[in-house]
Amino acid sequence: MTEVSTLLTGRGLVESPRWHGGRLYFSDWSAGEVVAVDAAGRTEVVARVASLPLCTAWLPDGHLLIVSSAEGRLLRREPDVGLVPYADLGEPGWNDIVADGRGNVYVNRVEFDPMAGESVKPGSVHLVTPDGSVREVADDIAFPNGMAVTPDGATLIVADSHRHRLVAFDIDADGGLSGRRVWADLGEGAPDGICTDAENAVWYADVPNRRCVRVTEGGAVLRTVTLDRGAFACALGGPDRRTLFITAARWQGMTETEMVAPGSGQVLAMPVEVPGAGRP
Repeated sequence: MTEVSTLLTGRGLVESPRWHGGRLYFSDWSAGEVVAVDAAGRTEVVARVASLPLCTAWLPDGHLLIVSSAEGRLLRREPDVGLVPYADLGEPGWNDIVADGRGNVYVNRVEFDPMAGESVKPGSVHLVTPDGSVREVADDIAFPNGMAVTPDGATLIVADSHRHRLVAFDIDADGGLSGRRVWADLGEGAPDGICTDAENAVWYADVPNRRCVRVTEGGAVLRTVTLDRGAFACALGGPDRRTLFITAARWQGMTETEMVAPGSGQVLAMPVEVPGAGRP
């Protein structure tokens, strides 16, 4: 059995791991920080945004995009300037984000406030094109969470946490989505952050079941990594993309003052045989 190692500990609600330029970037929602960490565990805070959720994506040109959910905006990080506006998304409520290889960006939104205990209303996925225009391209996703673009750039996969499934869409020439289908039913699985690998399998992080699971299209389980705390998201990175990075913390509840136990946030790492492919 491959051992999971701890790269970083003592954080809050950690999410949105993204490998870029030889470092892992992740968001600490509790601190309102986007952090980069190297293989030795050295960290650098690269941005501060008072937003929850706080998710990120890398554009093909190397710019980092940050979802400022509270403001209803996408921000672009300019190293010598800071954060500048990229797109106006409208009202608050935005969650995860992924960019494809052409510079199109997909951002999903939750149509209710789970932290206020509101009843579930289906959410949606919106497309942000390189010119900054925004339009809805998918709806009726009970709780849209992690998203990934397959290695061939042809399919967007969305985690629907409340329906315990992964949903897939064909990516059209103009960035729109069509051909909606259930990519995998996950039984009791509650998918949060996801990533894809070179064999077209998906790794999904699961908070209530405290695990990361690798599945095929159709839902066959290939591997399960059990943790001692909730797994919020995962990403394949490292020099050859053969390291599975997992952001995890001890979950306390959506309506609690602190959704995770303070200081329980960790970044974990585990070697895998099949390298990452696709985005993020």
